[in-house]
Amino acid sequence: MALRFMVSFAALALACADRTAHVSSHTSYHPQPSYQPRPSYHPQPSYGHHEPAVPACAANTTKPWCLEDAEYPTYEIKHAIDYHFSKVIDLYADVADLNTELSVERPNTLEEETYLCPSDTAYVRPLRAQNTDGKWRVIVNNIETHYKTFTQTTRIEECLTSGEACPLVPECYDSKCLQKSVYHRFLVYDPYDQYFPFAIETFKLPASCACLLGAFTIDH
Repeated sequence: MALRFMVSFAALALACADRTAHVSSHTSYHPQPSYQPRPSYHPQPSYGHHEPAVPACAANTTKPWCLEDAEYPTYEIKHAIDYHFSKVIDLYADVADLNTELSVERPNTLEEETYLCPSDTAYVRPLRAQNTDGKWRVIVNNIETHYKTFTQTTRIEECLTSGEACPLVPECYDSKCLQKSVYHRFLVYDPYDQYFPFAIETFKLPASCACLLGAFTIDH
């Protein structure tokens, strides 16, 4: 009788131990997996998927280009050039021959030149400009990456008295100051082109101020 009681007690204890182990295996704590923090992104521009028709820098000028731009995407352009460097350098080489940066080293040439019509001449590096289709574009300028500086300099000359008579021509001649333009190509950046955000586009810029002479007349 005592022996049966001891065997029954041992079996009961074994069953309890097995149940306890079974419950413990289901209630054991597993640590939560660790995750990397979510990357932070710049907020999406409020104007959607296209550049605004007129950039903010155009509010400070009446000219179809901006030499200063508080919203110029320098970091984004550098990152895109780094990613597409081999293709961009080929495009840049196509317009580098048009760069008139070296002319800045000869400022005396401008002072010594004489024109029949008054004009302002300057060497500029536009940051944004209006292309021949009338659309504003971001121009790649003053960007340093891969131990190289991407610049695009051009010479402009604007008539101060366009449409008026040439001041150095005798009144017996029918004359008129005429603004002449040239078509210039620039490497531009499109922030909304997800595949290759660079291209070469054409821009119309003032190039010289000419004096148009008409017929000789004699007033009696």
